[in-house]
Amino acid sequence: MGHAQLVEQKMTVEEYFELEKRSEIRHEYYNGEVYAMAGTTLNHNRIVGKVRNLLGSHFLSKRCDVFSENVKVEVSSVYYPYPDVVVTCAPSDISGTYIIRHPTVLVEVMSKTSEHCDSIFKLKQYKIIPSLQYYLLVSQYDYNVSLYSRLERTDLWTYHTFSNSEDVVRLEAFDFEMSLQSIYENIEFVPEE
Repeated sequence: MGHAQLVEQKMTVEEYFELEKRSEIRHEYYNGEVYAMAGTTLNHNRIVGKVRNLLGSHFLSKRCDVFSENVKVEVSSVYYPYPDVVVTCAPSDISGTYIIRHPTVLVEVMSKTSEHCDSIFKLKQYKIIPSLQYYLLVSQYDYNVSLYSRLERTDLWTYHTFSNSEDVVRLEAFDFEMSLQSIYENIEFVPEE
């Protein structure tokens, strides 16, 4: 996701929800502060689409749903981000309207400006979501995927990195895998600016 621009005034969650209903652009909310979301690169958008399609081809047949970029997640009562890709299998989310409250998989495609936030702040926040089992960080500049996996019924997480085009990312709990080749198919890496 592109770098977010802070909106000047602090808001309550209710005011934030009203802003989102009226606004043509997305905003993330954290503890009273509202951030307008910036645009993304073409490669960012391509990779988000590929990851969403790969996850969708597996999870949709399991009565789960897969969303990308325009659906907000309730991480806590003070944090509402828009992850790049969200998988949820919770019936209350699937029948909902605006907010995912029980994500199973979250994916962020990192840019130079979002890398620190995605890999430190969001990781810390996302880990508190009880339903979350996997968090993937995907680079748009080279073959590089980081996978955080929750150990079953614990608050302990494992971490793996994948950096070869032949590597395969596995989400064991769902008998799912995707290769880095499929994530980065037809992507021409552009140096970070």
